[in-house]
Amino acid sequence: MKIYLTAVIKAKEVHQKEVLNILQHMVTETRKEEANELYSLHQGIEDQNEFIFYEIWKSEEGLAQHNEQPYIKAFGDIVEEKLQEKPQIYITQIL
Repeated sequence: MKIYLTAVIKAKEVHQKEVLNILQHMVTETRKEEANELYSLHQGIEDQNEFIFYEIWKSEEGLAQHNEQPYIKAFGDIVEEKLQEKPQIYITQIL
């Protein structure tokens, strides 16, 4: 079963450019993963510190493998220092 995921990330203003660079690196690497079907990064227009990922994964196992990748773990290391809050993650299904 496919996994549809939306993640909302809010960078601290002082770290916005650094967070953006990290997120763009995640996009480059994640798109190479076999289980990934879509990994799209968006930036807020009104709030440029807000980033949103839209993701589609072929399986739960593929998403679990993704979460173990070094570039995802590296992102986890910056959450407390460089983000306004923990990312909001929504796993959904198509109706």
